[in-house]
Amino acid sequence: MKKLFLAASMAAAMMAVPAQAADYVIDTEGAHAFVQFKINHLGYSWLYGRFNTFSGDFSYDASKLAESKIQLTIDTSSVDSNHAERDKHLRSADFLNVSKHPKASFVSTKVVAKGDKTFDLHGNLTLNGVTKAIVIAAETTGEGKDPWGGYRAGFAGTTTLTLKDFAINTDLGPASSTVQLELSVEGVRK
Repeated sequence: MKKLFLAASMAAAMMAVPAQAADYVIDTEGAHAFVQFKINHLGYSWLYGRFNTFSGDFSYDASKLAESKIQLTIDTSSVDSNHAERDKHLRSADFLNVSKHPKASFVSTKVVAKGDKTFDLHGNLTLNGVTKAIVIAAETTGEGKDPWGGYRAGFAGTTTLTLKDFAINTDLGPASSTVQLELSVEGVRK
């Protein structure tokens, strides 16, 4: 009887401990995460690009979304718009100024649930030496076991940045004053 009581007491104590958010590393090795952008070119067409090199991690528990956190570091010299000369210009002091600011970063400060699987991700973006608070409209895209014995969680989000807010003052006209940033993040639980 004592053993049964002890086992029941231990089980109750374990259930009383609140679940902790799981920690994930963003899967950039398997290319299951993307940081992409698009900007209107002079009001005539869309120019698309991405950053090929970045890393980060996040903490996530679906039942406690507000406690989630993410941090991301981007190698700005890895900008890739599929045009070598344009990429060279994007790396210059006219835009990303990678010689002075080789990294951009995002660190979340707050998560606000909006509805079924959607949320606003608030945080600080540092780009071109300037740090500004931004909001990323995000959604949970899924989570579960993978075929290799791991566990994954995925998210997608978008935000619009005004270039002058980040000391990018090259004027390409009013249609090109903002850039749309799109993130697709899949993490592997540590």
